[in-house]
Amino acid sequence: MTDLLQLLINGLLAGTLLAVPAIGFTTIYAVLRFPNFAVASLATIGAYGGYVANVRFGLPLPASLLAAFVTAGVAGVASDEIALRRLRLSGPLTLAIASVALTIVLENCVRFGFGNDLRGYDLPVLRDWRVAGLRIGPQQVENAGAALVAMAALFLFLAFTRTGKMMRAVADNPMLASLKGIDAVTVARIAVFTGMGLAGYGGMLIGLDTSVDPLTGFRVMLSVFAAAVVGGLGSIPGAVAGAFVVGVGEELSLLVLDPAYRTAVGFVAILAVLSFRPRGLLGERAF
Repeated sequence: MTDLLQLLINGLLAGTLLAVPAIGFTTIYAVLRFPNFAVASLATIGAYGGYVANVRFGLPLPASLLAAFVTAGVAGVASDEIALRRLRLSGPLTLAIASVALTIVLENCVRFGFGNDLRGYDLPVLRDWRVAGLRIGPQQVENAGAALVAMAALFLFLAFTRTGKMMRAVADNPMLASLKGIDAVTVARIAVFTGMGLAGYGGMLIGLDTSVDPLTGFRVMLSVFAAAVVGGLGSIPGAVAGAFVVGVGEELSLLVLDPAYRTAVGFVAILAVLSFRPRGLLGERAF
C-alpha cells in the first residue's frame, strides 16, 4: 500500500509538470490546427535558457523560469516564421512532418552550442520530507507550485485579456473571427509565442526535476503528445486532465512493468480513451 501511495504521489507531481508543455502543444494546435512537434526542441531550448540565466548569470529560479519562457517563445516564433509559416497552405500533415524536421535541426543546434554533457541547475541540496513512510522532495513540490502558477496565469490571460479573447475567437471559428476584424497572423504569432514559451517553461521544470541535455524535450515528447490527445486536442483543460492520466499511469505501471516500458503507457491511454471517446476526455473544446 505504501508503494502504491508513493507512486500515486509521484504520478500526480509528474502530471503537474507534464501539463505545462502539454498545454503549450494544445494551444498551438487550437489556433493553427496542426500538431507542432517542434515543441520538443523548444522545451530543450527553454531549459537551456533557464540554465544560462540561473547558472551563468546567477538569477533566482523564478526569474530563470521567466527567462526559459521568453527564450523558448522567441525561438519558437522565429523558427515558425522561417520554416513553417510558408507551408500552412499545404495542410496539417505537411506541417506536422516539417515540424519533426525542425525539431531535429533545433536539437542539433543546441548540441553544437552546449555539447552533450548533462547539466544541472544551481539548487540547494535538501532532504526529502518523510510522512508515514512516504517521501516527497521539496524541489518537487516547488516545481509543481511553479507549474500551477503558469497554468493559472494562462487561464487568467485567456479569460480576461483582449488578446486572450482574440485567441479563443480564432480557435473557435477562424472565419467568423476574420469577419470581426481579428488579424489571424498576429494571433497565430501570439499563440506560437505562448505555446512554445510554455513548452520552454515546462522544459526547465523537467530539467529541475532531473537534469538538462539536448534530448530533454525529446524524451518527454511522447508523453506530452499522449496527454494532449487523451485530454482532447485543442482543449487546455483536457491537456491538464490528460497530463494527470498519463503521469499517474506511467508511475503506476512501475508496479508491473520495467521502467524502460513506461513511455508505452501514454499510447495505451490513447487507445483506451479514444476507443470510447474519439475526441478525448474533454472533446475539442477550444481553451
